[in-house]
Amino acid sequence: MKLASERAAGFWAPRPASLDAVLARLESLSLKPEFALQREVALARALRSYLEGGAGRIVAPLAQETDLAKFSLFCDFYPEDGQLTLIEQLRDVITEHIPNEERVWFDPLKHSYLDLLELTAMPKPGEDLTLRSIGDGMTFVVPGGDFAQNFVAGQVLLTRAIRDPDANQSGKALLAGCGIVLSPSDARTLYQTTREWERDMEMSSGSLVLGEWQEFAKRFGHILLWNFAEMRFAALVDAVVHIRYCNPDGQPYLYAVALYDHHEYRFFAEGLSEMREFEENKPLPSVEPQEAVGGLPPSRTWIQREVTGNAAAIVAKLTLTSAQLIVECDSPKRLDRIKHRLAASFGFSLHFRSETLTPPARKLSVAEVMRDEPLTVIVTQPEDQALLNNFLEKAYLEWSDQAHHALGGQTPRHAATSSAVRDKVSALIDEMERHDPGRTRTGKTAFAYNKLRAHVGLDEVPE
Repeated sequence: MKLASERAAGFWAPRPASLDAVLARLESLSLKPEFALQREVALARALRSYLEGGAGRIVAPLAQETDLAKFSLFCDFYPEDGQLTLIEQLRDVITEHIPNEERVWFDPLKHSYLDLLELTAMPKPGEDLTLRSIGDGMTFVVPGGDFAQNFVAGQVLLTRAIRDPDANQSGKALLAGCGIVLSPSDARTLYQTTREWERDMEMSSGSLVLGEWQEFAKRFGHILLWNFAEMRFAALVDAVVHIRYCNPDGQPYLYAVALYDHHEYRFFAEGLSEMREFEENKPLPSVEPQEAVGGLPPSRTWIQREVTGNAAAIVAKLTLTSAQLIVECDSPKRLDRIKHRLAASFGFSLHFRSETLTPPARKLSVAEVMRDEPLTVIVTQPEDQALLNNFLEKAYLEWSDQAHHALGGQTPRHAATSSAVRDKVSALIDEMERHDPGRTRTGKTAFAYNKLRAHVGLDEVPE
């Protein structure tokens, strides 16, 4: 989706070889055994949003985020064990010669900080970029290049500006080599969220101790990374939530399913018929109506349609059998609404058994998730069968050990040991098999009902 795409637009900018050499030295120092623990603390602080909670299991930090986190380690982090900062350690190195062209970067790095820099004009090939901090209005002039060819005026770069040690102009600088491109609205949200964090911290401390923007960004620039990660995660979740799951024919895929037991077939049939949001899906005149089987009443089906454009799609389906109600929906949200509607109408006559709200697992590319319009995912028949099988196997094997009204309050497993009600258990399982959701979707059952028969102690039925 568009917002997620803008939030994930990272860039790489060239750096002088002398600056790269300094960064390599700082990296080497940070990896020494005596500093390894402090390195871990610093990076964990900068990338906290991916290490705590559930975000890290869903989305990994961008390469640019990891690189910016390293800059926080190199330039901003004060070791908790009393050691000197990495820049101070590098400045004091006497075991090897560090050329002056590298040493001149020590102070610019030490005084740099993570910032939100707005592009004030459209980049032109071969020209410098003028960037203005949305935190305090400070202006920086940095070298342009091919990396900026897709930038547009008004976009904001989450990056670090390092002052050019060879320039007399105070605003002359260069980018740290990486950053993230944000839309103006996303950058404003990120800035305001970070400022709110700053105000909350000041209120909790009882004093205005954080100073101006530069001081705050130097000490707490990693908060920008935290809030960006939360925004990115929210954008990704929003993109996934709006995925449209469809069958191969383009109709909505009804993956949110709930199972209920009941014991008042006529009461439910009359109640569902009175619900205006559903229409009964009656057989065509050319199709013979289903006859009752084994003394059980015929199944009935109601559907809910939703008009999109010029077409009406089936977004929910309710199947009523003699002892069971199956509810299938195109989303957990719709299923939840229908569940509340059923509970309000039928109360304790409806006995909830189980539900599944998880769509088929599908590995999506970044390009698919970040599209401007909601993504449509086609669910294949094998995927559908596998999803239903996993759900029904768990639900029905648990059903065998739950008291059932039609069996006089006995569990199916216990009732199957009694010759008086054994046939009733068999009839209930036969009915489940006839109305397996997979039959109407793919023409074959999703669950192997002989497994359930064996589970309760009944003879298998030839397939």
